[in-house]
Amino acid sequence: MTLISGFSRFDRAQRIKYIVEHSQLAVSERIHLDDYCAPEEQQQRVFSDMIENYIANFPIPMGVVTNMVINDQSYVVPFVTEESSVVAAAAKAAKYWASRGGFRASVDAMTKKGQVHFIWNGNQEHISRLFTGIKSKLLDATLGLTEKMRQRGGGITDIRLLNKTAQLPGYYQIDVSLDTSDAMGANFINSCLETIAFALQNLPELNANGNSVEIILSILSNYTPDCKVHCRIECPIEELTDWNKNLSGMAFAAKFKQAVDIANFDISRAVTHNKGIFNGVDAVLLATGNDWRATAAAAHAYASKDGTYRGLTTICLTDSMFRYELEFPLAIGTVGGITNIHPLVKNSLAMMNDPDARTLMMIVAASGLATNFSAIASLITTGIQEGHMRMHLSNIFNQLNTNHAERELILGHFSGKTVSFAAVENFIGQIRGEEIDN
Repeated sequence: MTLISGFSRFDRAQRIKYIVEHSQLAVSERIHLDDYCAPEEQQQRVFSDMIENYIANFPIPMGVVTNMVINDQSYVVPFVTEESSVVAAAAKAAKYWASRGGFRASVDAMTKKGQVHFIWNGNQEHISRLFTGIKSKLLDATLGLTEKMRQRGGGITDIRLLNKTAQLPGYYQIDVSLDTSDAMGANFINSCLETIAFALQNLPELNANGNSVEIILSILSNYTPDCKVHCRIECPIEELTDWNKNLSGMAFAAKFKQAVDIANFDISRAVTHNKGIFNGVDAVLLATGNDWRATAAAAHAYASKDGTYRGLTTICLTDSMFRYELEFPLAIGTVGGITNIHPLVKNSLAMMNDPDARTLMMIVAASGLATNFSAIASLITTGIQEGHMRMHLSNIFNQLNTNHAERELILGHFSGKTVSFAAVENFIGQIRGEEIDN
């Protein structure tokens, strides 16, 4: 094994040359790394400066969901996703619920968290008594950092000392609560925490009589149960007949509830149930330049908050009403990060009339509830594959290099039939007079 040093100092051409020489990427195939470069140098620099060891832009399709009515306001919502059926599923649910009052959403809170983790082996009662004075000194240390955020109505809202010595000898946390306004605020939070850690480490009252503060680490937490969004849909049960004519509204509602209940006690189903939510959530987060990884981590932790991993949605049926709700932590922003530099992120926000962070949280939640509702509604009626594979046909067409005439024949042949790759491949073989070995 030969290790390479200085790869990050290579220019793009040198990096690609190295990869071609040390991998199975053929010289003839490397041209694809150039296919999606931006035409103008200044525009391309935006992408190449975003990550280390840059070699190419990686395109993912961008579509929109129309008829997304949230709190009586209609939105065109951008989705960035490679899964063919996601936009169709969200659009179908959005249109369906638009005529039934749309989605009702609210933001329960916007508090984010971070901790300074440290060791101090002095008397536990002593540090507790000192903390009131310590707290004011730690806040004072951050005033320069938080000034602009405080002017926007945000900043540090609380600092607490948490005694964790039962878990680890001498272990404490400085638990910091923050409001970052319309920014996701990761860099702001981490800067505040590191400033607090430095001040803590140099406090005379904790670094005397043989005691000293040992900082372990300072970092925001992506678990944000106090930065939470709630979204619901509801209608008279009798109106649910309109989704699938083969089921009465009551039968549809009863099966839907059974599916949701299963996701609340069976982990195998719960994971896939929540993935159906994130089909919509991630698509909007990608389109708006937000951190979908942090959001997923927080939501999955929240799904396990009672000690068992569950679905993130709840359902309530009465004699006459169907009500379906989603609640989960969501720490995102509409300023900062790449929102001001990525041209399509700016376009995405403009499509939604430049929402503030609260509004975007509600749009994201409604998008997740829309894709989840469509998935469950399909599962309890036609099955997931009928619609999914029909939407996947275009990918199959490209894999099989079909021409326009062949595509028309395939669409006609599979009208009302189950679609699968093997079935389409066999039918193409019949058209072309080829023998297909599956």
